[in-house]
Amino acid sequence: MHALWSIITNNKKAYSNHPETLRWKGRLGALYMRHEKLVEEMANRGYKHHTPLDPELATGESEQTEFVTPYDEQVKILRERGCDCKV
Repeated sequence: MHALWSIITNNKKAYSNHPETLRWKGRLGALYMRHEKLVEEMANRGYKHHTPLDPELATGESEQTEFVTPYDEQVKILRERGCDCKV
């Protein structure tokens, strides 16, 4: 996640045309929010987070609309696992 952030915010050439990087271009607001959710999950699991992202760079769309696996399919996959996940 930090690599994606760095590639996009610093206009780095390495991996700049990778499909996952392209998926987040113009959506730094969404990437920032995803990062914050991950930080929250880390805290819930007892981990400490020491590498915050700069919220001033969180520009663009605040919601990710391009998914590798469509949202409905992701929910189906989670439900089929038979866990107590809230989906």
